[in-house]
Amino acid sequence: MAEDCGADSGRSRYGTLARAKVNLTLRVLGRRADGYHELQSLVAFADVGDEVELDLTAPPSVSMKGPYAIAISGPNLVETTLQRLAQTEPRFRLGAVTIEKNLPVAAGLGGGAGDPAATLRVIRAANPAFAHSIDWLGIAASLGADVPVCFLDRTALMWGIGEKLRAVDALPRLPAVLVTPDADVPADKTRQVFRELAAGPVPESNDSEPDLPPSLECVDELVNFLRQYDNDLAAPARKVVPAIADAEGLLAACAACLLVRVSGAGPTCYGIFPNPEIAQAAAQRISAARPNWWVRAVTLGD
Repeated sequence: MAEDCGADSGRSRYGTLARAKVNLTLRVLGRRADGYHELQSLVAFADVGDEVELDLTAPPSVSMKGPYAIAISGPNLVETTLQRLAQTEPRFRLGAVTIEKNLPVAAGLGGGAGDPAATLRVIRAANPAFAHSIDWLGIAASLGADVPVCFLDRTALMWGIGEKLRAVDALPRLPAVLVTPDADVPADKTRQVFRELAAGPVPESNDSEPDLPPSLECVDELVNFLRQYDNDLAAPARKVVPAIADAEGLLAACAACLLVRVSGAGPTCYGIFPNPEIAQAAAQRISAARPNWWVRAVTLGD
């Protein structure tokens, strides 16, 4: 699968990777009057994801394939993305979008936002005349809270309800293991997690712009920074999907694991390791212990 394509009016196919989104930090800063929560998160992307391809020779459509395609049912946000683009600019060259679903669905890895975000990127690449005249981030924000950061597709701070972004440069790449337990995950998991969160005290609202992390040159420095923050959704997520605690325990038991966290509203957890070789060994150990789980050694960052 090719990376995001540059301008080339003669091409008929464009492709990109909708990389797995991982919340390195996730703070809930308050609840707004409309019921949405103000969040603040340092987000990084892994080198695994769904493959998204655009074929301009076919009429606009969306099709799914791959190991997790069967888990997709009902209205698809990528279809909404194509409709939104056609309404925004009737002259857009659109086409058939094929998504190879390699990421588990409803796993806390941003696949539901990453696929429409990647679709926006390939459509932008296929329409270079409109690359700078369209509010692509605005369209992304209209599609969902995580779509803007997935459209940016790089390490970033996000806040508000996800529509406010600032790219973060010069952070080290992190060897990590992603673990998604094979567990019963409710269809409305995220809503249930926020419902559990609401049972405790939540401030009214706080939309302050976050500070950028300091200059961090190595994995240990970044891990020490991340230790200052937890995922505020982790505790309610464990109540909704108890298998999260098992995943966290397996990661923490791996030799040299530096940090264990839940990503987003779960159930995917991740561990950070000193180097890729140790991460790969940890992934193999967890896969052997839980052969039905989705386990991947990855690199987080740009």
